[in-house]
Amino acid sequence: MNPPAALKSSVTTLLHAAALFAVAAAALAHDAGTPDPKNAERLAKKPAYSPYVGRDYPTRPLFGDTHLHTSFSMDAGAFGARVGPRDAYRFARGEELNSSSGQPVKLARPLDFLVVTDHSDNMGFFPDLFAGKAEVLADPTGRRWYDMIQAGKGGEAAIDIIVQFSQGTFPKNLMYFPGTRAYKGAWQETIDAAEKYNEPGRFTAFIGFEWTSNTGGNNLHRNVIFRDNGDKASQVEPFTVYPPLGSDNPRDLWKWMAAYEQKTGGSVLAIAHNGNLSNGRMFPLIESFTNKAVDKPYVEQRAKWERLYEVTQTKGTGEAHPVLSPNDEFAAFELWDKGNLDGSVAKTKEMLEFEYARSALQNGLKLEKELGTNPYKFGMVGSSDAHTGLSALEEDNFFGKTTPQEPSPHRLTATFVNNAKTGVKIMDWEVGSSGYAAVWANENTRASIWDAMQRKETYATTGPRMAVRLFGGWDFVAADATDRQPARIGYAKGVPMGGDLSNAPAGKVPTFLAAALKDPIGANLDRYQIVKGWLDKAGKLHEKVYDVAWSGGRKADANGKLPSVGTTVDVANANWSNTIGAPELIAVWRDPEFDPTQAAFYYGRVIEIPTPRWTAYDVKRFGNKPLEGTAMTITERAYTSPIWYTPKR
Repeated sequence: MNPPAALKSSVTTLLHAAALFAVAAAALAHDAGTPDPKNAERLAKKPAYSPYVGRDYPTRPLFGDTHLHTSFSMDAGAFGARVGPRDAYRFARGEELNSSSGQPVKLARPLDFLVVTDHSDNMGFFPDLFAGKAEVLADPTGRRWYDMIQAGKGGEAAIDIIVQFSQGTFPKNLMYFPGTRAYKGAWQETIDAAEKYNEPGRFTAFIGFEWTSNTGGNNLHRNVIFRDNGDKASQVEPFTVYPPLGSDNPRDLWKWMAAYEQKTGGSVLAIAHNGNLSNGRMFPLIESFTNKAVDKPYVEQRAKWERLYEVTQTKGTGEAHPVLSPNDEFAAFELWDKGNLDGSVAKTKEMLEFEYARSALQNGLKLEKELGTNPYKFGMVGSSDAHTGLSALEEDNFFGKTTPQEPSPHRLTATFVNNAKTGVKIMDWEVGSSGYAAVWANENTRASIWDAMQRKETYATTGPRMAVRLFGGWDFVAADATDRQPARIGYAKGVPMGGDLSNAPAGKVPTFLAAALKDPIGANLDRYQIVKGWLDKAGKLHEKVYDVAWSGGRKADANGKLPSVGTTVDVANANWSNTIGAPELIAVWRDPEFDPTQAAFYYGRVIEIPTPRWTAYDVKRFGNKPLEGTAMTITERAYTSPIWYTPKR
């Protein structure tokens, strides 16, 4: 297949590409599943003159953040966050406000949706600590934290809070447990903020929280997102980690979710995140809680409740690791692989397999063969995990992960984590300006976006808002990539990202319609890749990355590797030009090594041309000198949810 070259006129291309994505895909009301015969019937019918008659599908992806902390989270508040849930939603909607460090800030473009996910444990504790409430200051530790914050040592107080919570030494006298007046008030305010700023059709404010399992500093956090309005969400209080009301075991979270749905008739899902700091516990074959192999109840419940995975955020990208994928030249990207969340245990190579999305997707195939269900059959999203109340993730407008990391001449040389006992050290410059969740939903409402998440019709970006599509089927042909309404063909012949193929027809191999359009105000595209993983007859797992569409007239070398797209980055001036790359990439790809007896998955990865990283913008604006080794450029990217192939059983 010959890939499309970069077109001469970006303007003309973008106009054509807008038509391509305006007919993006029919969002199904059920799981993406298998091809819908009704769509094939539609394709066969003689169309009306107007190509938009009967159009009932999304015309553009919706971009949002499913993981944001405000001053209601105890660590965010201690770090200095003063932005609460209401202001967080205002900012995401496009309003200008002052950050916690006193700087005016505004997004280049509003978000389409936001979930404020403050920590469920001790929700609302920090505002009382900051206010110096008598009952908080009566505890010696509370008094010490208060004094540290008043003395300008909020960052040190925050680290101490995180460590004590992680190590199980947080003073019980200071715990805000569910059922107390203070906790109820904080949860109700969280709900009220989402209700006030939710505007169906324009902006969706979800109700949610973060369940922060972090025993021993090993990150097993999940973000819980309600499909429902406040009338149902207010019937419960969030599930916590600390006993006796809470638990750090995900199985207990799933029980809480089931109880919520049974009590209210509502719907809820959980997004696992930040597996790169779990030290080998996020995607287990052997459960850390029992030291036994995962069993049938585990795989069934995880598959039911955890439909998505947060593959990229400020604390690193968790798609792949070069140790696990040595032949993937794009695997070494924005990695945090030194230890667990608080640096109390250093990383070993043996942990990596159970932390990264690609290896989890592979192990999921093995578990499905053994236990009948794939617990790691998740879709992809990105989000921020910012603890500032601000979803400000553009490279030229990055307001950090925590308030001390908001723009200043000092953040390029400051230290974020430094555990003297283990030697685990992470600098502020290693924090990434990432990411966003992209969702193909029929409309901008809680129900529609949540349903798209549930069926995994989502993708992750590291910040840019490129539009990305992936369809899989048995009958796509090269000509389908030249049609200006490819989604109509995509749904007629196959399934979208998040869907399933099974029982290959005789003589058929999977074919994929892959399309990507650059962020209108961002960088051109380098290439579109499809990542395949599969389980062979001997039970061995494999992976391979295929370049399926790329810019320019490049040709693969003898090893099948595509030459670099090059770079136009001017680091000194924090600038680049779109004189390389392509505004649009689209192609049909056939799996050249398909075996119908082997289970497999396929997901898309779209790579931009290099651009300046937020660190380069800081150097340009503040005139400071970065530390040796500081990354100054970045190749932003997107990851689609996979499409799975299951052989006949």
